[in-house]
Amino acid sequence: MNPEPGNYTKGENRKVNFAIIGIGSNIDAEKNISGMLKILGSGVNIVKVSKLVKTKPIGIKDQPDYTNGAVKIKTVLGFDELRMLLKNIEDRLGRDRKAPKYGPRTIDLDIVVWNGQIVNQEYYSRGFLRDSVKEVS
Repeated sequence: MNPEPGNYTKGENRKVNFAIIGIGSNIDAEKNISGMLKILGSGVNIVKVSKLVKTKPIGIKDQPDYTNGAVKIKTVLGFDELRMLLKNIEDRLGRDRKAPKYGPRTIDLDIVVWNGQIVNQEYYSRGFLRDSVKEVS
């Protein structure tokens, strides 16, 4: 397989990928989102962060509002490597994986766009997510 010119970082032999990650938190959101950006920025290049917006919870209504947004990144990590990094960040920030699906979250990180392609179907059903993705695109 021949590498594509211009898609590799200097000194590396790996393709550069762009991703947009959806962000959500409703437990100490300001602290957890700030912490997440510091950790994420130590492993990838953060290109742009959207403004953060408050949204009503989906599913379980009796919980605090969510703070949502998106972050565009540039990385030599592959899709699965990035997904593992995001899960690791969630774990480091205390995400409880046994909590109900739509329950409170310290942090929720999902790859929404990968190299220009929408890879998360929630993009189509959540206006705030579409707005955040457009803002950082």
